Amino acid sequence: MKPTLQLKLSQHLTLTPQLQQSIKLLQLSTLELNQEVERFLLENPMLEREESSTSGSEAYSPLGPGSSMTTATATDTTPATDRNADTPRDDYENRADSEDHAATFEEGIDWSGSGSGASSRNDDDDTDYQEIQAANISLTEYLDQQVALSPLSDRDRMLVRFIIEALDDDGYLYQSLEELFELLPAELEFELDDLVIALHHVQHLDPAGIGARSPQECLALQLKAQPPSPTRELALAIVEQCLKLLAERNFVKIKRHTGCDDEHLRAAQALICSLDPHPGSQHAGFDTRYVLPDVVVKKTHGRWTATLNPDAMPRLRINQLYANLLQQNRGQGGGLSGQLQEARWLIKNVQQRFDTILRVSQAIVDQQRKFFDHGEVAMKPLTLREIADKLELHESTVSRVTTQKFMATPRGVFELKYFFGSHVSTDSGGAASSTAIRALIRQFIDAEDRKKPLSDAKIADLLGQQGIVVARRTIAKYRESLNIPPVSLRKTI
Repeated sequence: MKPTLQLKLSQHLTLTPQLQQSIKLLQLSTLELNQEVERFLLENPMLEREESSTSGSEAYSPLGPGSSMTTATATDTTPATDRNADTPRDDYENRADSEDHAATFEEGIDWSGSGSGASSRNDDDDTDYQEIQAANISLTEYLDQQVALSPLSDRDRMLVRFIIEALDDDGYLYQSLEELFELLPAELEFELDDLVIALHHVQHLDPAGIGARSPQECLALQLKAQPPSPTRELALAIVEQCLKLLAERNFVKIKRHTGCDDEHLRAAQALICSLDPHPGSQHAGFDTRYVLPDVVVKKTHGRWTATLNPDAMPRLRINQLYANLLQQNRGQGGGLSGQLQEARWLIKNVQQRFDTILRVSQAIVDQQRKFFDHGEVAMKPLTLREIADKLELHESTVSRVTTQKFMATPRGVFELKYFFGSHVSTDSGGAASSTAIRALIRQFIDAEDRKKPLSDAKIADLLGQQGIVVARRTIAKYRESLNIPPVSLRKTI
């Protein structure tokens, strides 16, 4: 077979380094973007932050150098190819909690009160000081401080601290005393009764309920720490004998077992719900995370518009000193020429990232105007494909833009993906968003008679009267996603 020469014409998309970087920056969150920018600033001397407005530098601006536009409007539907001829429009294509010991009872009991172990907020200076102390001191340290002031012998104090070390973050002791006794050194000659006494001392420390071995014992300890009263005695009897029935809302059996009437049972239930099933949690450390929105939505002149958040945008520029030196010594820059090109790529890609985020955000605002005016019940069904077709972007680009990007609105801060959702057909031939249906379900349940709560089938009938046909199992799925218990657990006396 003789070798021959052939010409073949074909088209394909090549992922250049610049395009790969553009895709990566688009899918990063604001925090991850800042970390990536910091890495470039450390590695590339040609790149620096713009601390103040300067002239003659290649600084970042949302829509390009020298542009003062930072707000998108409904008419801003220019394809990406027109904004940046070097980049094609589909540039961005191709992209059981084992320690929840109290869950059995907590699902059926509304722990809405602030019990003996729960802290309440008010304007009192002492309360604020106690909250600050609780936030800075761990549970073990807090209990050790009380033990140090107690009139115990060194031997008893050693055992009490030994048990304190065995408590979990909620203040429970889930290891048996026999297991703890096996861990004690034999040469100290402790007995099991010594551990029982030490546990008794721990259970008398503040906050009440510490050292309990079950949720039932935790609530009982908190009730025993309160002043005697008929309501307390009835609540204690319910906790020790009928706690499971209370969680199941089986008030008939509770009244039959205790011999109380509705009024006393209601008072006892309120007292139990005011207790804290996690007495040690107020001393646990909380990892608070704040969201920096990428876009801010405001209503100006009767029109909802999206604006980029300046605090979320890293302002970058080329280091002019190094750029001038490189220009004066052409051909002798070595690696600086490549770093200059990389710096320009980064500035351009960051600019394009925020430009795309703004365009997608404004398109979402245009589609969901009724949500901003009336709330969740007015949310329209929306898909990524609709936004992609409107902006002439690829669907994967819209998916990357809406992931881990947040929008600050007068109704709260939402992830961009929040505005997308499935739909349910209506009798009139239209469609209702799943978000709107969830909002209606919450409205129905908030307004229901607690003595006769609405079943899932009844809620489906109420939605049907409004022209929204939803199956009972769909109502149950939406209700569970809202963390609303079933009808049997919402019933009150």
